[in-house]
Amino acid sequence: MKLNKAIPWWKPQIGPQEKKFINQVLANHFPNEGKFTELFEQKISNLLHCKYVVTVTSGTAAIYLALKAIGIRNGDEVIVPNITFIATANAVEMCGAKPVLVDIDPKTMNIDPQAFSKSITKKTKAVIVVHVSGRAAAMKEILLIAKKNNVDVIEDAAEAFMSKHKEKYLGTFGQVGCFSFSAHKTITTGQGGVIITNNKKIYQRLKELKDQGRPHRGTGGDDKHNVIGYNFKFTDLQAAVGLGQLSYLASRLKRMKRTHQLYRRHLINIDEFSLFDFDIAGGEVPQWTDAIVKERDQLDIFLKSKGIFCRKYWFPIHTQIPYRLSGKNLYQSTRLSSEALWLPSAFTMTDNDVLIVCNAIKKFFKKNDR
Repeated sequence: MKLNKAIPWWKPQIGPQEKKFINQVLANHFPNEGKFTELFEQKISNLLHCKYVVTVTSGTAAIYLALKAIGIRNGDEVIVPNITFIATANAVEMCGAKPVLVDIDPKTMNIDPQAFSKSITKKTKAVIVVHVSGRAAAMKEILLIAKKNNVDVIEDAAEAFMSKHKEKYLGTFGQVGCFSFSAHKTITTGQGGVIITNNKKIYQRLKELKDQGRPHRGTGGDDKHNVIGYNFKFTDLQAAVGLGQLSYLASRLKRMKRTHQLYRRHLINIDEFSLFDFDIAGGEVPQWTDAIVKERDQLDIFLKSKGIFCRKYWFPIHTQIPYRLSGKNLYQSTRLSSEALWLPSAFTMTDNDVLIVCNAIKKFFKKNDR
């Protein structure tokens, strides 16, 4: 199979439906948050089977506002997995709270429930559960531990849009779920995200926090501002893009599942290389297909030389300057982060593209075995 084009790790795609909705917004001469945003929120609510949806400017803003809405403040502790995009910890810091980093389950790269349990103190008010690549964390155990210790659960489901676990969508297990619609996601609004909850009080608090403390928006003149709030409003232009993106959702989800299944079928029995598993039959959606590779950096260089692009995993948060720690009790995240790699996973891939990647990976390991 000959490679006639580069195969990207990810490739966003904008189609005609987005342009149609954008033109409608422009025709209304009101590109701020309005009726298109309300329609987008309602569609997300219907998709995820949740009562309340609040659009915001980014996934990071979603986590920050979720923390604020449940009452996180200066001096509180929030438990965060050591393997996640740094935005998860930054959102805690934005609240004046302390992110407490804990280790991961090596089988999933998600938070280790026992590490979570051991890290709870009198100051612990919440845990942020990250569903890495769309794989479900051990929610049953986490929820039991959280309930026993009166700890709120926030789900960072930035990589888990439409991914299911135990017949429920990820993001709907805890008090609040947070999603990102940045360019490297199943659907994109450029930047932007949503917060979902089934708790009416949290929803009302979120609405105030995102819009200058107003329980209801008026003219911007003689509005009531009952509490301190901020400006994290969405726009109808973003909502227009999101509504258009939802038109392609079903085919994109099907493609991403198919891509992962092909990788699993063709990349077996390779020493020093293993794919993380997804329960596709149970409803999990692979945002990206990821692997543990002993010679990760060498494989990445080899694939890049063939026009095949991957993405290396994040550095553990404890190694980043703002959160630097010794690494004690963070063994698994320290060990695995340098071996973890996301393979090309774009919904624009074809079966042939996936097979080309598989053949290149097998060629790399066959060459190295010699």
